[in-house]
Parts: sequence; structure tokens; C-alpha cells
Amino acid sequence: MNLFRSEEHARRWTKFNPDFEKTLKPVSFWLDVFSGGMFRARNRPDFISWLRSEEGKKAVQATMAKLQ
Repeated sequence: MNLFRSEEHARRWTKFNPDFEKTLKPVSFWLDVFSGGMFRARNRPDFISWLRSEEGKKAVQATMAKLQ
């Protein structure tokens, strides 16, 4: 992930790819995404099986909804 001062600054970056323009979001957005239940549960010893549980599926769906 690259952090820029503004969208304009990101667009002037020599390696900017317009195909990924929709991913230009404020840090607060990404903080919200990565602080969700799916990411908080990654340190669980049963993380993979937890993802398959109803609670895990709901956490994945909530994360995916934020990314849409």
C-alpha cells in the first residue's frame, strides 16, 4: 500500500495505474476495513476453521461489503 498526501499526488506518481483508481481511499477508510472482525480474528489458533463458521462468514461478508 502506498500512502500519498492527496489523490492528485497519487495520480502524478510515475507508477500510477488508472485501472486501480477506485482503490484511492482515505486512510480512515482503510483503517475501518482492516480493523474489522475478520482481521481482528487472525490471531485465533482456529482462524481457518473459524472463517468457515457462521460468525466467520459474517465477518468476511462485512469486510467484502466495505470494499464494494
